[in-house]
Amino acid sequence: MPTINQLTSVDTVTASDLLPIWSSTDGDARKASAATLKTYLTGGVSVNDGLITQTASPAATAFNISVTVAGTWLILTPVAVYATGTITLPFYDDVEGGQIVQVNCSQAVTALNVAGNGASVIGAPTTLTANSFFTMRYRADTQAWYRVA
Repeated sequence: MPTINQLTSVDTVTASDLLPIWSSTDGDARKASAATLKTYLTGGVSVNDGLITQTASPAATAFNISVTVAGTWLILTPVAVYATGTITLPFYDDVEGGQIVQVNCSQAVTALNVAGNGASVIGAPTTLTANSFFTMRYRADTQAWYRVA
């Protein structure tokens, strides 16, 4: 019986193709279709969401954090509750439609400004409570960031 390294490779995979797996239920090698594997992966396995993590720990009120690229999860951990702060979104010309920026903040910010960096910003929060979050999604045809969560 050949090992996996001895098998001929393929350039494309179809839903009916069979893949070797080790079944912990049966205690031996079995086969599963690519469609079965797809159903399993999309149904209950946690996968990387593709977002780049950016962290910032502002040490003073009136902070300004620039999100470097779209597709970012910004984790703010301010040293204390602050009166004001600004989050500047990526430059609109560097962003593709549909990309998002997610923000989590561990402390309250009384007056928050979300700056569009050349794009409009629709529905952004103007304040943050401790442990709050929001998500902005960019729409290219309107050159605007919209709050979606």
